[in-house]
Amino acid sequence: MMSIATLQSYRPKIGAAAIRLVCLLVLASLFGCATPSFDLQGHRGARGLAPENTLTAFDTAMTIGVTTLELDVGVTKDGVVVVLHDRTLNPDIARDPSGAWISTKDIAVNSLTLAELKRFDVGRLRPESNYAKTFATQAPNDGERIPTLRELFDRVNAKNATHIRFNIETKLSPLAPNETLAPEPFVRAVIAEIRAAKLTDRATLQSFDWRTLRIAERVAPEITTVYLTSQQAAGDTVQADRPGKSPWLAGFDVDDHGGSVPKLLAAIEARVWSPNARDLTEAKVKEAQALRLSVIPWTVNEAADMARLIEWGVNGIITDYPHRLRKVMSAKAMILPISVPKR
Repeated sequence: MMSIATLQSYRPKIGAAAIRLVCLLVLASLFGCATPSFDLQGHRGARGLAPENTLTAFDTAMTIGVTTLELDVGVTKDGVVVVLHDRTLNPDIARDPSGAWISTKDIAVNSLTLAELKRFDVGRLRPESNYAKTFATQAPNDGERIPTLRELFDRVNAKNATHIRFNIETKLSPLAPNETLAPEPFVRAVIAEIRAAKLTDRATLQSFDWRTLRIAERVAPEITTVYLTSQQAAGDTVQADRPGKSPWLAGFDVDDHGGSVPKLLAAIEARVWSPNARDLTEAKVKEAQALRLSVIPWTVNEAADMARLIEWGVNGIITDYPHRLRKVMSAKAMILPISVPKR
């Protein structure tokens, strides 16, 4: 058998991506499995580097090398599942057919047909916005359109990237029921696309609105669900130590479980917890894993935070900067996901 060292000597001839793939296969033959056990997820593709939730962002993430493409979905007026973060068009992202930035946050995705939605350009951030200042390294790509979920699946298939997974967030809110489809038809539309693409074994459904997860578990038990939470003041979906139940938790109350999100999730037989990284402590990670939960925090962008979370033993990390996370993982001698060559 050719050694990894020998393969490395051929790098100039066959390329780094091919070398990595063959090395992984060699390791697999030696140790039984060389696929990464740590889940490196590119948030909205690679939001720190390319316009979020666009095909360019997903291409960027795959070229860098990720395990999973994290993305958000909505449903148009004519029932098409599309990839975008907000329930309404974002004035910091969307430009109308004339090239002017939209001036309102009131254009709901479910009020537009796919053809109408495709008229908006989402290829750059509004220059003077705080959003643009936060992601100054994001390279614009004018002419980007909001993709459909099927277009994303087709793009990954065209690259023969059969190792890539999809973590799909249902973007709806119990506080804004008129801005989206109701939970049941919303979830069924997404599941239909996943099943049509034969990707049930490579897709997960995640949401802050746990109603959608409970529906998914009932109608598509073959698809893993991921329970998103935040306990930060600006967007607390858990609402511990408050009267009544949080509208986000599908009728469950964390206070019935001593205020412990892991204990609540274990009680409802969840498998994956995706908390705001700021809410995590090492003790919470250990508590969750002792209850057989995988822990994949969001959104982690600084190397020091990535390194600390890895040391705590999290099962994966969602980041806007997958190249930064790869660098941290490499320094810790972790197996890196395969990079998908550009075509």
